[in-house]
Amino acid sequence: MSYIELPMMQETGYVVVDQYDQAADPAEWADLIYVDWKSSGDTRFAPLASAYGDIECNGFWNHTPPKTDKDGVWVKENVAIAPVLTERAMEPGANVGRCRVIELKPNTYGEALYNLHRDDNNRLNPVGTGWIVRGFFNLTDDADSVMIVRSDKDDPSTEVRIPLPAGQQIVIDTQRFYHAVWHPGDQVRYCMITSWESGPELQAWMDARHPVSSIPNHPIDPAVQAEGEKLAADKRAARAAALVAEGKDPRFGDGSMSLAEYETMEVLSEA
Repeated sequence: MSYIELPMMQETGYVVVDQYDQAADPAEWADLIYVDWKSSGDTRFAPLASAYGDIECNGFWNHTPPKTDKDGVWVKENVAIAPVLTERAMEPGANVGRCRVIELKPNTYGEALYNLHRDDNNRLNPVGTGWIVRGFFNLTDDADSVMIVRSDKDDPSTEVRIPLPAGQQIVIDTQRFYHAVWHPGDQVRYCMITSWESGPELQAWMDARHPVSSIPNHPIDPAVQAEGEKLAADKRAARAAALVAEGKDPRFGDGSMSLAEYETMEVLSEA
């Protein structure tokens, strides 16, 4: 027996659906309660649903009792501030795990490549149930920013760059594919990230919104690309050297986990 997965997600690992009319909604994210939680860049997070309804962003398995990234409990303080965003997260009718708004400060392409990671959404998820994927709703108009998705973190030929205008809606298998956002703008970016359980409800929601699982790659200057690859490689090498100097194996993160755990872990439990 395996997990219930969505066929449309199999080949590329992402699905883009119709853009949402974000301008029609209030900017609820501006008033949410944020916590400092660093992930894939200089970030803060405002939890709308957490493991047990508290204003925190830890992985559901790091609680007592531990649980998989399903059955999130709505954070009453932030839900009261953002009823429209909460309704959007619930709209597919799929089981919701973590639901958070991320605030990301501007970064470079190379920094985004360095921060490429796969999530650990399905830790403790019982086989035979729905595979957990994540929805990304871009809230601010970041037309020059892109979601980077790669099947191989170190192979630029596998890279897809998805533009992030206001209202862009993407579903990504973030445990299978490496991902991070390159945000070159001069303002912070806001996006709602929701963990959903794969199943007929999520499939129906996507089907109603003209889903596509392959889009033209957002263009990038070859010089910027080459510079970014070098920066990311240099930063990874420096990190590995620092771990070796501490007597730790760089293949195993900080030495406290197995290689398999390290390769599938989240960067500080993000998105």
